[in-house]
Amino acid sequence: MIRLLAVLASVTMLWAGDVLAACQMDRVGLRNDKTQISFNVELAISPQDRARGLMFRESLPQRSGMLFVFDPPQPVAFWMKNTLIPLDIIFVDRTGTVVSVHENAIPGDESVIEGGDSVFAVLEINAGLAARYLITPGTQMQHEIFSQGPAIWAC
Repeated sequence: MIRLLAVLASVTMLWAGDVLAACQMDRVGLRNDKTQISFNVELAISPQDRARGLMFRESLPQRSGMLFVFDPPQPVAFWMKNTLIPLDIIFVDRTGTVVSVHENAIPGDESVIEGGDSVFAVLEINAGLAARYLITPGTQMQHEIFSQGPAIWAC
C-alpha cells in the first residue's frame, strides 16, 4: 500500500510539474478530455517576428513550436512562403480555446490559411503532431499571455 501511494504521489508530481511548466513564457500547455501535452515555444509578438515566423528553418525539434500573439484579437491568415518544414497551425481565441486547426501545411505553399475573425494566438508545431496529440477545436491552451484575459485554464 505504501509503495502504491509513493507511485501515485510521483505520478501526480510529474503531472503537476508538466502543467506548471506551461506557465512559463517558453512553454504552452494544451488539454482536452482526451489529452494533455506541453510544447517548448518561441514567442513571436512584434510584427517583424510574426512576419518571419519559422521561415528559412530546416527543422523544428519535436514538442517545440512558435507562439504568435495578436493583441488585440483580430482576423489572421498565414501562408507557408519560405517555410521549409511542414507545420500544423493552431488558432486560439482570447479565452485560450482552440478555434481552428490547419493540419499539414505544405512547405513553400503561398495559399492563404485563414484562422478566423478573432484570433489572439497561433501555435505552429511540426506537421502531424496535432493529430497525434488529439489537438482539435475546443482544446484549451495554457500560457502566461492568457493571464490578463478570460482564460479558461489560467496560470
